[in-house]
Amino acid sequence: MFGWKRESETQAGDAGRLLLRLTIGGLLLLYGIDKVRSGPGVVQGMLHDAGLPGVLAYGVYVGEVVAPLLLIVGFYTRVASALIVINMAIAIGLAHAGEVFSLTQYGGWAIELQMLYLLGAVCIALLGPGRYAIGAKTGWRA
Repeated sequence: MFGWKRESETQAGDAGRLLLRLTIGGLLLLYGIDKVRSGPGVVQGMLHDAGLPGVLAYGVYVGEVVAPLLLIVGFYTRVASALIVINMAIAIGLAHAGEVFSLTQYGGWAIELQMLYLLGAVCIALLGPGRYAIGAKTGWRA
């Protein structure tokens, strides 16, 4: 009522934002670590097949390593979320375009994981990092 929130409601919301940031950032970072170990070759091949320059494959390090790390600590969170959204949209377009209208053998959406990362990043961009973020103390949490 009147736009006032109880302290427990804001703490729960901030805890939820933290959990969402840690989940999306942490799980996506695992894919980035794999790409660091294996190199950008597979992504370069997909870009080449799409008629795009292979050098763009190095952007996967930004979208799957740098941006998730920023999400996890809560620094430039909205920028990091936007980078993840762009990264996932490109990944869906390059690697999963043929699966967009498909279901798995168990009835799930074939690109549900990719969409979970994409839409999770959209939610973080809309909600912001909350008070449990490194940027909360410096004012750079946006």
